[in-house]
Amino acid sequence: MPQEPIVKSVLTRIDGATTMSSDWKLRVRLFVQRFWQPTSACMTCMPGSWGNILSLAHWTTAVQTGLLTGILAVLLTFTPAARLYSNRYGNALLVGLLTMLGDAFSHVNHYGFPFAEAIVTGMISALITLVASWLFEDRARRLRAAWTRMSGH
Repeated sequence: MPQEPIVKSVLTRIDGATTMSSDWKLRVRLFVQRFWQPTSACMTCMPGSWGNILSLAHWTTAVQTGLLTGILAVLLTFTPAARLYSNRYGNALLVGLLTMLGDAFSHVNHYGFPFAEAIVTGMISALITLVASWLFEDRARRLRAAWTRMSGH
């Protein structure tokens, strides 16, 4: 998905009144994206993930990881690091690192060595981000083309 520039003025002057600009819309969209990607990665990487798909505790941990990652991603839009969002690979790297932080903070490690689960979750989240950026770029033209081929239209 093409990344709009987020690093610009947050407030815009219109007729002498200060109003919120479209930057906040972009930040909300960024939060939503950075929420579902780590949440999905966390659901995938936790031990017993597919067996516990309906577990409230499992979902609580995954959502907490997603929320922390989303909040950190939005906070980074106020720094020069926001430029990484405009590059597909920089964006995936940043999301992977933020997911590792969110996962490490959200719950204890369930794997053998320290932070192993957070690292694996971050790598899966970065991969999901990279695949999503490729699939959804140009208003999801690749998905639309595949649907057209499958449906025969």
